Amino acid sequence: MAAYEPVESPDESTVFPYHDLTPPTTADLFRARETVSRHLPETPLVRSETLSAELDADVYLKREDTLPTGAFKVRGGVTLVSGLDDEFRDRGLIAASTGNHGQSIAWAGREFDVPVVVGVPEDANPDKVAAMRALGADVRKHGADFDEAREQVERLASEEGYRYVHSANEPALLAGVGTAGLEVVEALPGVDVVFCPVGGGSSASGYCLSVGALLDADVVGVQAEGAPAVYRAWAEGTLAAHDRMDTFAEGVATRVPFAVTTEVLRDGLADFRLVSDDAIREAVARMYVDEHIVMEGACGTGVAAALAAGDDLSGRKVVIPVSGRNIDAETHRQILESSEYAG
Repeated sequence: MAAYEPVESPDESTVFPYHDLTPPTTADLFRARETVSRHLPETPLVRSETLSAELDADVYLKREDTLPTGAFKVRGGVTLVSGLDDEFRDRGLIAASTGNHGQSIAWAGREFDVPVVVGVPEDANPDKVAAMRALGADVRKHGADFDEAREQVERLASEEGYRYVHSANEPALLAGVGTAGLEVVEALPGVDVVFCPVGGGSSASGYCLSVGALLDADVVGVQAEGAPAVYRAWAEGTLAAHDRMDTFAEGVATRVPFAVTTEVLRDGLADFRLVSDDAIREAVARMYVDEHIVMEGACGTGVAAALAAGDDLSGRKVVIPVSGRNIDAETHRQILESSEYAG
């Protein structure tokens, strides 16, 4: 008999009674930082000389790729799992992921001695799958994409009583992720604009609640044009699933917008832009050639949008999160081989 049955959900994902659909506040980010700082290092904010010169701007890279899992999401995992109700510590956690959310929960589960199951698509990034397993997670493959894996995970959560860690409808997770923005506020209080990748929207929500709320900086969300579900949710105020999801960048490959992050993004984003897969690939190649940074496709969306903005950024202070480095070796090799920029 399942411990919890799903309750009515405002979006097309499943939520349970323990899910709080109230967005976090900026004060919640400061409280989360007390936890995050005990378990994770502050990440560097480094000026990109090449992007600064090209855009006639001061462009800084927030190096979230230096975190233990190679991506920003571990901030949220640590925050959520540190405050986990005792009833779930033995049953364990379950999450759906294309990789980085799963690694986040696996890392936090190991840190706090809580078992973790992660559901991934059948063709999930093999490097991310291996990393999750190395952290002790039970990785189960199901379905053609993230949303099919998510639906299976939600069924298992109901049937077997795991604590389902939603990838967006979790205020504690969003507050933890938002601590990156607090670090930017302290390191670069004059920031004008942040170009932030959007998959489920947790990272961009964090920047809205930090640099957007505290400094009145413009937070610009960026998504692959082949997977525009959250863009449409932001533009039209709908939580309906989108029938289009075609991008190589698995970190932004979702068909379903989520209630909590959509609310934060609609209130906090200054703009939302779409970029092509070709532009994303070129951004990944450029950052490797110019900065020697190995960058995921999802992360490349922010660079691609900044490059497309061109002269509009002249004289401004710009931050681009390097949200993750966990691109599989074969995809990265193909991008470099096909790139004119990489030569």
